[in-house]
Amino acid sequence: MTTILPTPAAWPRPLLGDSPGGNPPSGDARLADPADLDAAVRAGAFAGLTRALRDLGATLTTATIAESGLRGRGGAGFPAAQKWRAVAATPGGAATPGGLRYAVANGYEADPAGATNRHLMTQRPYAVVEGLAIAALSVGAEEAILAVRAEYADAVAVLELAVSAAEEAGYVGEDVLGSGRALRMTVRPVQGAYMLGEETVLLKALEGRRGQPEQRPPYPSERGLWGRPTLVHNVATLAAIPWIVVHGSDAYRAIGDPDAPGTLLVQVTGAVASPGIVEVPTGTPLSEILGLAGGVAGGRTLKALLVGGPSGGLLPADLATTPYTFGALRAVGAHVGSGSVVVADDRTCVVDLARLLTRYCADEACGKTIPCRIGLRRMSEIGERFASGLARPTDRGLLADLGADIVGSALCDHERLATGPLATAMRYFGSEIDAHLSGVCPAGVCAPAGVVAAGTAHGG
Repeated sequence: MTTILPTPAAWPRPLLGDSPGGNPPSGDARLADPADLDAAVRAGAFAGLTRALRDLGATLTTATIAESGLRGRGGAGFPAAQKWRAVAATPGGAATPGGLRYAVANGYEADPAGATNRHLMTQRPYAVVEGLAIAALSVGAEEAILAVRAEYADAVAVLELAVSAAEEAGYVGEDVLGSGRALRMTVRPVQGAYMLGEETVLLKALEGRRGQPEQRPPYPSERGLWGRPTLVHNVATLAAIPWIVVHGSDAYRAIGDPDAPGTLLVQVTGAVASPGIVEVPTGTPLSEILGLAGGVAGGRTLKALLVGGPSGGLLPADLATTPYTFGALRAVGAHVGSGSVVVADDRTCVVDLARLLTRYCADEACGKTIPCRIGLRRMSEIGERFASGLARPTDRGLLADLGADIVGSALCDHERLATGPLATAMRYFGSEIDAHLSGVCPAGVCAPAGVVAAGTAHGG
């Protein structure tokens, strides 16, 4: 079970600590049974849905989300209300007559080191269910799907219990809270690779099709699941919605970074004293997040932070003051991504880490576009040459050119971001790369071969 790291008492915790949604007040406390609807309702669950339906209506609920400044927590940080308005404004879809729309919760946590979404789905299921219901009803959807990674059997089981209990109590179903509105909600386990974290790939998986991204536009808000307008949100985005509706947009906007308000869940792992999940206001410096996790383990020295998952950026210790928010991280070559921060101490070889991450990204690429399918593989090979000390004099320039070509022709965010580990390694750890070229691994991890000048080998 993942540890929830404590935060200062003054910090609001819409996702983990404050009602509604059955959230205990602080620390690592949990409901005895997260699927216990009565206990969740006593803690405030479905107060947001009730207010959205009976007091606000779809237009004012959408306006509240817009005024709150909520951005998608799936990594890209797209304004949530913009998606809502696009889906609501699109008539039914071209595939079939009528006005059917879908709302999809993306619970496929693609990052193998991530656990934030899993924690929300297993420990805060009613916050996710309620948020999905509010969003679906606000955009005019009558079908809502909780798409969950099939390996997360615990999350699937808890969400199925939660949806069943919510339906029995009238929070979803044929007549939601006596409003005359229908909302059918189902839990769908999905299987696939890393690419399923991308929304168009997830929608294809739900249709039983090959998991490859689609060219956009049209966006899922116009033509998504089964050709219909579809709202897709990460479960962390959905779990914040009930809090916003109950407490108001001003209260949410007052939290964190004014350009991207609210809180973010961060999974802190690696060479850290107390690994776990922590909820922080946007804009919290990376160094402060590291401090909440007890700092670098064993009294070692911080060398790098991998921010954003396998396709994240490798940031040096002197950039640990960077605010953890969408714009600031992008400016230094990282991104929020999966909400993962991996701590690397002075024993880590950044060259070795970057080439491993690039190999992973190349292996997980779907192969739809040539720059991604071939370019990432070539970048991975160059990374291997750096680690072995067999890089060619032109490899630095070649690596930069390949990265630019891949990013410039990207069809999806995986392709756009997968160049990040090696790109940031060259940007911030150039001296370590140079050392490998001369046959030395400063961390003692690799065994790079030294390049010997012609005519000097074996005594010349």
